[in-house]
Amino acid sequence: MATRERRLAEFNGEGEPPPDLPVQVLCEDQSGTYLLPFACRYIDGEWRNHESGSTVEATVVGWRLHRPDSRHASSSRQPHAVSKCNGESTGS
Repeated sequence: MATRERRLAEFNGEGEPPPDLPVQVLCEDQSGTYLLPFACRYIDGEWRNHESGSTVEATVVGWRLHRPDSRHASSSRQPHAVSKCNGESTGS
C-alpha cells in the first residue's frame, strides 16, 4: 500500500486546473487516500464529475492530468454526488 506522502507526490497539480480540463483527483478520508474512478473538472470553486456534471462530495487533496487507462485506484468507493467539495486548492 502506498504511503500518503508517496501518493501526494504523484499528484503535483498546483493551484486550480483550467475548468475545461478533465483531471484525476486524489481524495482523502479517515481510511486514507483514494482515486475517484472518474475524471473531474474544477468549476467555480467546486469539483465536478466530468461526465455527469454532478458536484463531488469528497475531500480533494491533489490533482493531476487525467490518465484514462489508469488502473491504480486504491478503492472502488464512489462518493455520493450532491454536496459541495471543500474547494481548497493544493500547494498552499
